[in-house]
Amino acid sequence: MPVRIPDHLPAAEILQSENIFVMSETRAANQDIRPMRVLLLNLMPNKIETETQILRLLGNTPLQVDIDLLRIHDKASKHTSVDHMNAFYRDFEQVRHNNYDGLIITGAPLGQIDFAEVSYWQHIQQIIDWSQSHVTSTLFLCWAAHAGLYHLYGLERTILPVKRSGVFLHQRVNQHFPLLRGFDDEFYAPHSRFAEMDIKQIHEHPDLTVLASSDEAGAYLVLSRDNRNLFVTGHPEYNKVTLNDEYQRDVELGLAPQLPQNYYKNDDPNAAAIARWHSHGSLLISNWLNYYVYQLTPYDLSDLSATTPWESNP
Repeated sequence: MPVRIPDHLPAAEILQSENIFVMSETRAANQDIRPMRVLLLNLMPNKIETETQILRLLGNTPLQVDIDLLRIHDKASKHTSVDHMNAFYRDFEQVRHNNYDGLIITGAPLGQIDFAEVSYWQHIQQIIDWSQSHVTSTLFLCWAAHAGLYHLYGLERTILPVKRSGVFLHQRVNQHFPLLRGFDDEFYAPHSRFAEMDIKQIHEHPDLTVLASSDEAGAYLVLSRDNRNLFVTGHPEYNKVTLNDEYQRDVELGLAPQLPQNYYKNDDPNAAAIARWHSHGSLLISNWLNYYVYQLTPYDLSDLSATTPWESNP
């Protein structure tokens, strides 16, 4: 089934060239289907690139998904045109009275800044609080995962001495969760961040469960006990060249970045990058959308109290 996107969104042409089925709002309006309504809060600088990455994963699911794009403020973006933002993005005041099946909050280039010093931190807190009563399940990515764990559960992060960048091997910690169905015992996922959560503190928290972790990169998948919040500390949405683009950008800025680990063939930045996480990323988003959104959300979104947790969770 397709992902429904606004008419003329630039991502449509890219995704169609990859044989990912997307449908315009105009065409979707003629179908008598109850699609999943998913809100995407895009905090990344290059909005179009991130839109495309997220929509690529949502477009590989068997469900029809309606996407609303949300911005955190109406200030001009350095990497995305004002016309694009005004045409496709909504402000929070325009959606706050709506209910959604799912919410995705992306990462943000704020890894070395205290949460309280982030210019839009109050807005982030407001949206996270709102999601707990207006969204069936919220997926937090990278920086947003740290922000959510801090705001909702009081967990502090640690700023790393060196950026955690690369593709790391992960293991399933818990076997019997729907989110992990079809997962291999070990799998790869990319990370790109300056901070890390203490996995011991997460394990000890009564309202959180670690589902997958890495010896090198720490906790990766963390699920709240009520199934309403999924925290992913990496970037399963990244395409093959994203880590390379970030690395080359930092080189040009004179930041002397370390080479992304386990990414370039023979650790040679002039050689081709190796993508080993695309199948995992697709399965992760598909499982989240199926088991934690579609199978838990009520048919009538006006009554989210009808949402029931998975009884199979330990």
